[in-house]
Amino acid sequence: MKGLRRQMGSFSPAARLLMANQFAINLGFYMLMPYLADHLAHGLGLAAWTVGLVLGVRNLSQQGMFLIGGTLADRYGCKPMIMAGCVLRTLAFALLGLVESLPALIAASAATGLAGALFNPAVRAYLATEAGEERRVEAFAAFNVFYQAGILIGPLAGLALLAWDFRAVCATAALVFGFLALSQWRALPSRPPRDRGAEPAWRAVAADWRTIAANRPFLLFAAAMTGSYVLAFQVYLALPLRARDLFGERTGVVTGAIFAVSALAALSGQLRLTAWAKRTMPGPRAITCGLAVMGAAFLPLVPGGYGGVAGVVALALCAALLAWGGALLYPFEMDTVVRLSGDRLVATYYGAYNTVSGIAISLGNLAVGALFDTGVRWLPWAVLAATGLVCAGLVAWLHRIGHLSAAPAQAAATA
Repeated sequence: MKGLRRQMGSFSPAARLLMANQFAINLGFYMLMPYLADHLAHGLGLAAWTVGLVLGVRNLSQQGMFLIGGTLADRYGCKPMIMAGCVLRTLAFALLGLVESLPALIAASAATGLAGALFNPAVRAYLATEAGEERRVEAFAAFNVFYQAGILIGPLAGLALLAWDFRAVCATAALVFGFLALSQWRALPSRPPRDRGAEPAWRAVAADWRTIAANRPFLLFAAAMTGSYVLAFQVYLALPLRARDLFGERTGVVTGAIFAVSALAALSGQLRLTAWAKRTMPGPRAITCGLAVMGAAFLPLVPGGYGGVAGVVALALCAALLAWGGALLYPFEMDTVVRLSGDRLVATYYGAYNTVSGIAISLGNLAVGALFDTGVRWLPWAVLAATGLVCAGLVAWLHRIGHLSAAPAQAAATA
């Protein structure tokens, strides 16, 4: 904690505000979203397919609009997009607690996702610019600590509020985002967009997107990194499925413990891992090592012939290794995206990167589900482990051929 306070003090007030805001963003989001499906199914009595529809619309609207959100941030500024996203999520969360009809729930869910697409690339682009080239890695390391703290505390706060009423959860989450919008309006400095030209907006946006589509090193890096997002998401999919196989009705307690282990591992290891990696290896090698650790996280689950305490230990070890691997690579991953952008159109690049990762998560989850349906218990874990190792090999190859080590000014030219 002392190390975090010391590191926080070395950043600008704007960077510190963005980090604290990310904690509040995740606090408000995870206060509500883990309990939304149960509210829809049992509180409102919706059919299972409609619950899936409402949740799917949220994911689709966020993942599908990341590129738009990043483009708007580069053209009109990051601060307006951050504020717009927070205001929109305030309204969406309040609406989720008030409406019961399916069309209104779908609209609120879509607005929730669109809000994330507006502020997510903008926050990261603003932080990357505010920290500067020399401090980007440290800034994103500290940023991830706040990110994980929100994931840890949010569900606990939501659970406490659920003892009162689901509407109380929605109202509190909406108030969190309303406070965020107000605080950023008052305290976050405006930064005029650097990449806004005089030509018509539609033509400028088309040119920007063509630039990204022609940036071969960026596209290859984004493709290689998709595995990390598929692997990280298994805390929500594969590990709970395994817990269900092992513990039946006690799955909820075990799954909650898995989330806690994951968040605590990331919180405890982020700054130490980043400092160690900066001292001992270049950024692309840290990403490679992080991917390898994330793949290796699934190896304890391959045998599959144990339950009870041994089963809990295997799940907890998997969650911890996933978190440590992600913590190791994340700051260097975010820094690499900026460098491959040539320090231009940073929010648009982050938006495109998030869109690619969102598509990968959707396809990866379908594949993981199909692997579980085969009935071969070791197969999903073996494939997930192999995915991490293959992606690590791809990033190492990109580094070896020079795609990840080009100077920022050269990044676009190597496309």
